[in-house]
Amino acid sequence: MKRQPIEYSSDEKITAAEFVDLLKRSTLDQRRPVKDPVRIQKMLDYGNILITAWSGDTLVGVSRALSDFSFCCYLSDLAVDQAFQRQGIGKRLIEETQKVAGEYAKLILLAAPAAVSYYPKIGMEQFPHCFIFKEKPTRKKVGSRQAAVGKGSTLGTEQ
Repeated sequence: MKRQPIEYSSDEKITAAEFVDLLKRSTLDQRRPVKDPVRIQKMLDYGNILITAWSGDTLVGVSRALSDFSFCCYLSDLAVDQAFQRQGIGKRLIEETQKVAGEYAKLILLAAPAAVSYYPKIGMEQFPHCFIFKEKPTRKKVGSRQAAVGKGSTLGTEQ
């Protein structure tokens, strides 16, 4: 049976269920909150770049990113169905993400352990000076406000 050509889209919305299904078929589910549909939905709602790859009606790849469209673009999720890997889909998803992010935006990502050797093969440079705060299971509250920086934060200003 001949496979259908892969079609890419930068304006196709997907559901949380479709996203989770693809994450499972790509093994990225091992590092994503797939059992928390509220968080998955927020991931889709608040990412500002979503590139999808389709084989007919089947979602076979996703690039989900956050960008300022000028300086940097964080590629948060790059998932390709295992049955469709090694066909250039991941590379094409990255290229399409770069197009949408803009010519000056640097593409930044954290590689899944199994994919560390993939990115240099497609021309990405490994950068050793990356730092991360791991997610915390609960956030401490200070008074009536959460102790987290966000909209309306007065952190760093005198009151």
